Amino acid sequence: MLNAKTLNEEEFFYGHKACAGCGGSLGLRIALKVLGPKTVAVLPAGCMSAVGFNYPQLCFSNNAIISTFAGTASMCTGVAAGLKAKGITDAPVLGFAGDGGTGDIGLQALSGAIDRNDNFIYICYDNEAYMNTGIQKSSLTPFGASTTTSPAVKGARGNLKTKKNLFEIIATHDIPYAATASIGYMQDFINKIEKASKIQGTKFIHLIAPCPTGWGIKVNETVDVAREIVDTGLFYLAEYENGKFSLTHKPTDFTDVRSYLLKQARFKHLTDEDIEIIVQGRDKKWEKILREW
Repeated sequence: MLNAKTLNEEEFFYGHKACAGCGGSLGLRIALKVLGPKTVAVLPAGCMSAVGFNYPQLCFSNNAIISTFAGTASMCTGVAAGLKAKGITDAPVLGFAGDGGTGDIGLQALSGAIDRNDNFIYICYDNEAYMNTGIQKSSLTPFGASTTTSPAVKGARGNLKTKKNLFEIIATHDIPYAATASIGYMQDFINKIEKASKIQGTKFIHLIAPCPTGWGIKVNETVDVAREIVDTGLFYLAEYENGKFSLTHKPTDFTDVRSYLLKQARFKHLTDEDIEIIVQGRDKKWEKILREW
């Protein structure tokens, strides 16, 4: 089993232009270390393509290509088919797209690829908004978060919708393997990538990857905040395999939701009532998880 000590020391994603403390770039760096130099990476319009493809500099030492915003999964399908036609069996295909490019714009292509059971790994790095184009709300933006399209100004409460449950939506396709992960629990993330790489068909990992710019946290707090969202119970670490859900991490006691929220500028406006709504939503979700899983 791979860990921090045995992980590939070679760097496949480096010299990029990501913001300091970028959770997405950390997730991509680790994923490529696990999958190795023959990986073919497919990235749509978004933060990672914007910071990784800067002419004349390419920040990948492995093969990498930019897809259309909506077409990450369909391009992965084409790459996987091309490799198969050439008899290449040792080159993993990795789709790496944000929450907007996955849960909104790219969901149709991903659903179709899962239906065909095309052989690739798809990682959604979830920073909970369209960060690359100015911090606009996505369907994975949590309740109460202030974005440029759901601002907390003049009495407005920020985003009024709850976060789309993308992991369970993907699982309902009866996909061979799906998981959630967080860069705050890196060993769990590494384990899931390694496991996915050994499974035939379409694999999906939903990765929490905080954005200091969009979340309003310090650049050295990214990993800690990514750990806290799990410890508070606002995000869970789980797997779906062989038709069953299972937790890979089960907090014995949740840490303080208020502390987690109010250290982020995007949640500074929340009232006690707002925080209670969030806590109640968490408790309802965990009641269902513990009852059914």
